[in-house]
Amino acid sequence: MSIVKKIKDQLIKALYGKESVPRGLFDLHEYFRIYKQINFDSHNEDGIIVAVSKDFKQGSIVTSGINREDLDKNIKDAILTVFSIPSSYAKEAAVARVGENSEAYALA
Repeated sequence: MSIVKKIKDQLIKALYGKESVPRGLFDLHEYFRIYKQINFDSHNEDGIIVAVSKDFKQGSIVTSGINREDLDKNIKDAILTVFSIPSSYAKEAAVARVGENSEAYALA
């Protein structure tokens, strides 16, 4: 994630204040309340790990990473992006991998 995006997201959060949250945060919580989790399949492609959602009800989420830790971070960011949630609200969104060896993501 670029420094410009991080600064922009922090400015948005500062302007909205702590009392206001993006609509996407509500939508994200509702999605996980109804569907429980989003599962991903991953495969190697030219030395990069590519993950594609298997059961996302609003289309597909596709992202990649150079290793498992990077992929995990990018999947969480992709989920936030799909719901139009600035990355500065990642803590409030609380998206986490479910299970140690799982490629399923839900609310923590």
